[in-house]
Amino acid sequence: MKVLAVDTATESCSVALIEGETLRSEMTAVSRQTHSRHLMEMIQAVLETAGRTLDDLDGFVAARGPGSFTGLRIGISTVKGLCMATGKPLVGVSNLEGLARQAPTRTGDVCPWIDARRKEVYCCRYRYVDGGFRKMMPEDAMAPAMALSAIDAPCLFIGNGATLYQQVIAESLMDRAVFAPPEANILRAATLAFIGMERLMKQDVDDPVRFVPHYIRKSDARLPRSN
Repeated sequence: MKVLAVDTATESCSVALIEGETLRSEMTAVSRQTHSRHLMEMIQAVLETAGRTLDDLDGFVAARGPGSFTGLRIGISTVKGLCMATGKPLVGVSNLEGLARQAPTRTGDVCPWIDARRKEVYCCRYRYVDGGFRKMMPEDAMAPAMALSAIDAPCLFIGNGATLYQQVIAESLMDRAVFAPPEANILRAATLAFIGMERLMKQDVDDPVRFVPHYIRKSDARLPRSN
């Protein structure tokens, strides 16, 4: 099965193509520029490097969030357009789940944190059980201190939010906190592709027409202003 995955939820933009259990091509760039300026070029480069075309693919995977509102819209609208043009299925994967899968250990809990701005993080907690990750709490957006208050066991923190608030985490949890290496904190499209392929093989797909980003909270432009 050949799968193309796209992630544009944060400052990193990542595109990958996998074939079965093999990663054929992947490109990741970190930039403050809007992803709309280079996403299609990255998709074309990944396809050319792998020697494939859109018609060769069996499905697409899109990062569904949480993350940047603008970034998510760019990535998801692009993938939805490719799905509708080719007639190939779509699977949306959580960015938090993807980060958890990149954890370098398979023991204890994993807490993926993504910077949500406004002194909050998008967060969740997973536990590796019976060969897979089990979600131990709903995905949410909250202040770091609140997210830490429910953690009473050793936990590995991963993601750009974990990097941003590393000192806060370390002071709160002390030796119960472990941090992922720098290379694991940027979500790779290849990780999303392998997660999505598992669902595609089960024909557990999303409707491209109804598929929307998972923002968790309202856009800043819609939040009431404090006096």
